[in-house]
Amino acid sequence: MVVGSGRRNFSSVGFIGLGNMGNSMAMNILKKGFKLTVFDINKSAMTNVIEAGGKAAPNVSDVAKNSEIVITMLPANDHVWECYTGKNGLLSTVNKDALLIDSSTIDPLVSQKLSVETLKKGAKFLDGPVSGGVVGARDATLTFMVGGGKQECERAKPILEAMGSRVVHCGDVGMGQVAKLCNNMLLAISMIGVAEAVNLADRLGLDPKVMNSIINTSTGRCWSSEINPPVPGIIDSVPSSNDYKGGFTTSLISKDLGLAQAAATRSNALTPLGSVAQQVYRTIMLHGFGDKDFSSVYQYLRGNK
Repeated sequence: MVVGSGRRNFSSVGFIGLGNMGNSMAMNILKKGFKLTVFDINKSAMTNVIEAGGKAAPNVSDVAKNSEIVITMLPANDHVWECYTGKNGLLSTVNKDALLIDSSTIDPLVSQKLSVETLKKGAKFLDGPVSGGVVGARDATLTFMVGGGKQECERAKPILEAMGSRVVHCGDVGMGQVAKLCNNMLLAISMIGVAEAVNLADRLGLDPKVMNSIINTSTGRCWSSEINPPVPGIIDSVPSSNDYKGGFTTSLISKDLGLAQAAATRSNALTPLGSVAQQVYRTIMLHGFGDKDFSSVYQYLRGNK
């Protein structure tokens, strides 16, 4: 059992969804000494976690049955809803007083509905989406945006701090998702902006790597230029230097932008740049970039496929 700083300890943790982000997050939980049970529909995704000391569960309900706290990291609304409420889902066997944390990026309304269903089972729910990308997941430097009760947020901190460097309580259930959708809308806009600027510089005869370095010491500096630059060869460990593989996919940023636009419509918020960003990413998906990192918008603007 891991000893925390005066906070409740957990002897058993569950993790569902071992994709590009979830796999590294689960590995960091193990590194902190927690007992971990994992599940993913892709059995091979569990291999390295099992080799590191994690236990593979045969299904979602088995994870819930054997865990005091469960983290889910799944692609979209439907995946999360089915994971929780489907036959043999988390809520079919969840332990009373267990804490369920969804770190997926989904509609805030879905998070709120899940919280209601979880409470019916005597357990607690937090929405805890993350920012920091694949690099942040690998290095345990993620920011968690948490929605739910303050007491539950404090209870979750030992686990969340095993995977990230910052835990922010945003308010009631759903507010973590609100923060994440707004952040990702800005992220998409900034990535398109960096890609456009660097591509324009290239067309005018300036080396794109030089332009990117100038951005990083000038007023255009941002995460999309400094941490995850869209130009290959600037940072070896980022997706652009690996044929845009292994990052935050275009299909996922497009999904998040759709959620942001739906929320903007419900709240009568004007988001003209968010709307344009959604159309840009939907377009490049149609051109075969769906499985590439979202920084591949740079290649699309260059006319590469």
